[in-house]
Amino acid sequence: MAGSDEGAQSGTQAPIMSPAQSRAARGLLGWSQADLAGKVGLDEHFVRDFEGGYSDPPSGQIEALRSALSAAGAVFTDAPTLGVHLAAGPGVDEGTRADALTTENDR
Repeated sequence: MAGSDEGAQSGTQAPIMSPAQSRAARGLLGWSQADLAGKVGLDEHFVRDFEGGYSDPPSGQIEALRSALSAAGAVFTDAPTLGVHLAAGPGVDEGTRADALTTENDR
C-alpha cells in the first residue's frame, strides 16, 4: 500500500535512522529540533520525543526526518555500525535561511 508504514510486510524495509543519528545529523548541519521539524511539517515535540527515545513513531515519519537531513547533505551509514557524516563536495547548500536575509544577500 503506497504511503503506508507497511514496508516490512511487503518485504522491503526503509533504512532506519536512530535517535543518535538524528541528533548527530542535526549537529553537523547546524539545525535545531525546530528546524528539522519545520522542514517536514511535524511538531518540534515530535523530534524532541524521538531523539530522546520517548516515543516509537511510525517508520514513515522517521523516514521523512531522514530524507530532509539527507537532502541537506547528511549521509547515513548503517553497516558495520550506525553513523552519519556530511557529503563531500559542492552542491551541499541549504541556501540562506530567512532569518539571515539582508539587503546584501537579497540580490
